[in-house]
Amino acid sequence: MFKARLSVVCGRVQPRLAKPSVTAARTFTSSAPRSKQRLVILGSGWGGYEILRAVDKKRWNVTMVSPTNAFNFTPLLASCAVGTLEFRCAVEPVRRFSPQVVCYQAWCDKIDFKQKTLKCMPATTPLEFEGSAGTTTSYPSDKDNAFNLRYDKLVIAVGAYSQTFNVPGVKEHAHFLKDVRDARAIRTRIIDCFEQANQPVLSDVQRRNLLNFCIVGGGPTGVEFSAELHDLLHAEIEKHYPSLARMAKITLYDVAPNILGSFDRTLAVYAENKFRRDGISIKTRHNVERVEKDRMFVKEQGEVPFGLLVWSTGLAPNPLIESIDSLEKHDKARSVFTDQNLNVITKEGRADPDVWAIGDAASIKGQPLPATAQVANQKAKYLAQKLNKIVKDQEHTKLFEFQNQGSLAYLGDWKAIYDRSSADTVKTKETGRIAWLLWRSAYFTMTLSIRNQILVPTYWFLNWIFGRDLTRF
Repeated sequence: MFKARLSVVCGRVQPRLAKPSVTAARTFTSSAPRSKQRLVILGSGWGGYEILRAVDKKRWNVTMVSPTNAFNFTPLLASCAVGTLEFRCAVEPVRRFSPQVVCYQAWCDKIDFKQKTLKCMPATTPLEFEGSAGTTTSYPSDKDNAFNLRYDKLVIAVGAYSQTFNVPGVKEHAHFLKDVRDARAIRTRIIDCFEQANQPVLSDVQRRNLLNFCIVGGGPTGVEFSAELHDLLHAEIEKHYPSLARMAKITLYDVAPNILGSFDRTLAVYAENKFRRDGISIKTRHNVERVEKDRMFVKEQGEVPFGLLVWSTGLAPNPLIESIDSLEKHDKARSVFTDQNLNVITKEGRADPDVWAIGDAASIKGQPLPATAQVANQKAKYLAQKLNKIVKDQEHTKLFEFQNQGSLAYLGDWKAIYDRSSADTVKTKETGRIAWLLWRSAYFTMTLSIRNQILVPTYWFLNWIFGRDLTRF
């Protein structure tokens, strides 16, 4: 049976008939004029999306490959998870740059640096259709849909996965907070816990178990989610579920001796003291041994029942990065090494002039930097400038230098901490309302599109007036 495929003629997509043969992979090339070099960007995170925005799309033939079709503004995910903001406030669609940019929702499984090709697998779910005659037609499986892409220049910005330290049951029974889908699942779970606890057939012990919210990981993500959840419990939940709000409990676990280890110690102590005053239990030096449905086992505590478990304990290498064996890697983080031009370094010690790596998937050799959105974003801006120089055959010899703009963490009740004590220039620290104003103004100015620059303050204002929406849908 013949299959209809697409070909590009004079910039228009036209169907053509293919021979009845099956191939394991298809090779796609750009329809842009041959004078344009092919730039492929892997990943739509803080690094990849910033390059997509800033690169000269009139001179480059740009292709983006990412398993999601949007950029997730991660600092606002905790707010989205409790209804302070709506989900659309934390995403930017990749296809806003179409048709200048070709986008594939797919995973890159393999890179051939010698042949300059990428093996990709669709990240879309196969669809099934039932015809009028009752027959069911479906797309081929992902294995049959594998395709190849060629590149002239490649940017690896695939990010990293959530670190589980191989604790049994985490992937099956815990929630992560990496993208909007995670925030949606957490928000649904919180409402489900209160609706289930409100049933008259449950005992008080069962209700307390359901309303025990556990967060594993004392970094900025875990701390900010704990703070946002505390705000929700002491505002809308206390108003609409008054008897249940008194039973709710938030516990923050960390294997380290202190939370917020990347912050100045005085700011971390300020955060710990505020959490304890707010009734948020902090359990440091605690090790989770395994997780089961609705309960986890902590070495220092024993069995701990929970209604919601949020896991935020650092980063694990992306499978694509793990599969690469021709590049130098960091011994511990397993990220690929780059030079200060952000070019990847081969095992022979040579920098590949056509391949760059940024974000959590990369580390500059001899220049350790934190795996944060700030670092990824600055690397992306630097690399976009370099690419725009390269496409014009201009030199760009300036090396990348990280400018520390400081770190922010929200602590609840309109209070936050701001740490710029490690900056190269102006060193400062702030706590309380001033830091909260800095936190809000920073994230407002960082939101990328005009749409979200309108939506974010609008939802902040609406929720301040009317409260958060507790609807489950």
